[in-house]
Amino acid sequence: MRGDTKPDVCVIGLGYIGLPTAAIIARAGCPVHGVDVTQSVVDTINRGEIHIEEVDLDGLVQAVVQRGLLKASTEIAPADVFVIAVPTPFAKDGNHTPDTSYVMAAAEKVATVLKKGDTVILESTSPVGTTEAMRDAIAAKRPDLAMPGLCDGQPDVSLAYCPERVLPGKILEELTHNDRSIGGITPRCARKALAFYKRFVKGECVTTDARSAEMTKLVENAFRDVNIAFANELSMIADRQGLDVWEVIRLANRHPRVNILTPGPGVGGHCIAVDPWFIVHGAPEEAKIIRQARETNDAKMHHVLARAKALVEANPGAKIACLGLAFKANIDDFRESPARYVAASLAREFGERVQVVEPYAGELPREFDGTGAELVDIDAALEESGVLITLVDHDVFKVIPPEERQGKAVYDTRGIWPDVA
Repeated sequence: MRGDTKPDVCVIGLGYIGLPTAAIIARAGCPVHGVDVTQSVVDTINRGEIHIEEVDLDGLVQAVVQRGLLKASTEIAPADVFVIAVPTPFAKDGNHTPDTSYVMAAAEKVATVLKKGDTVILESTSPVGTTEAMRDAIAAKRPDLAMPGLCDGQPDVSLAYCPERVLPGKILEELTHNDRSIGGITPRCARKALAFYKRFVKGECVTTDARSAEMTKLVENAFRDVNIAFANELSMIADRQGLDVWEVIRLANRHPRVNILTPGPGVGGHCIAVDPWFIVHGAPEEAKIIRQARETNDAKMHHVLARAKALVEANPGAKIACLGLAFKANIDDFRESPARYVAASLAREFGERVQVVEPYAGELPREFDGTGAELVDIDAALEESGVLITLVDHDVFKVIPPEERQGKAVYDTRGIWPDVA
C-alpha cells in the first residue's frame, strides 16, 4: 500500500460495531472484506441487507454492497488493514472474568494471512494488556515477521488499539464525528493506525500507547456507571423514606455544580454493565468504588423487582403490562438489560397475567418460553392490563396521557410520567 492508494480492509466481526464500522470504511472508498462466524449474517449482508437495527445503516450497507465495496464471508482474506471487532464477554466462571478468547481466535486467523507492512487494529473493549497479548499470539504463529516491541529494528507489521465511543441509534454519526483514542504498541504503530482512521473519522484522533487506550475505554464507562449508581442508590433511599426521587433530583440539580443523572431499573448494555468489571478484575484491591457501583446498579434490579411484585400482589388477578425490554430507549438491543431481567422474572412467577410491550421486538426472548407471557402492542396493554410497570423510556410510552392510565396501578421506574409519584 503506497501513496494515496486506498487500503484493502478486513473487518472481523459484523455485529453492532463491526458492521457499521465496515460500512463507513467502505463509504470512504476502501474495499472491505467483512468476516463473521454466522453464515446467515454473511448472507444477509451480501444481499445488501442488515441483521441489526440502527438508524440509516440499512441504506448505507445497501449502497456499499451494490458498489462492490463491501463483501462478507465466513473466511479471512488478505488485506492491508485488519480491524478486529469481536465480542469480549464474561467467562462462565461467575466471577465477571473477561473472556478474550474471541479476540485471540481472530488474531490467530489474521496471522494466517498477515504480510509485511500490514496493520492490525483491535477495537473490541478489552482488559488492559489485551493488545500486547494479541501481538504475542500473532508472533507465535508467525515467527517470520518482526513484531513491534519484540524486535530491535523496525517491525514488519503494526498493531494498535482503538475503541469506539458510540451511542446506539447514533452509531454512524458518532463513528464519524466522535474523537478517537488510538493506542499503538509503539508510537510508529499508533501513527500507522492514525493515518488509517483519518480516512473516515472527522473527529480528533489522539495517539497514545495501547495500554492507556485500553484503560481509557474502560474508565469512560466506569465513570458513567459510578454516576448512575449514585442516582440509583438515591432512588432506593427515597423509596425507603417515602420521598419522590424525581422531585429531589430536580431540586438538587438547580445547584450550579450538581448534575445528578436519572435513575432507572439498573444498568444494561454491553458497555456500562460490563466494562467496569474489567477494571475490577485487573486491580481487585484498589477498585473499591467501581466495584461498589456495579453492585449498587445490580442491586437496583432486585429492588425494582421486589417493588413490582408487591404491586402485582396488591392487585390480584389483574393483567400486568411490562413496558419495555431494551437496555435503553428507542433501540432493539436487549443485552444485559435490567428491564428484560425484571419482566422475565415476573413472567416466571405470574405467567399468563404478564403482557410485555416492546415495540422493537418481533418476539419475546427465549427466557419467556413456557411462562405464558405474551408480547402485545401498547394499545392492547392499556385496554387489558390493570398494572403498568414502566421499565424503558421509549418515546411511545412517554406520550401515553394520564386518562389512558386512569384507574391502573402504576410503577414508573423511569420517571416518564410526572403525574405518577
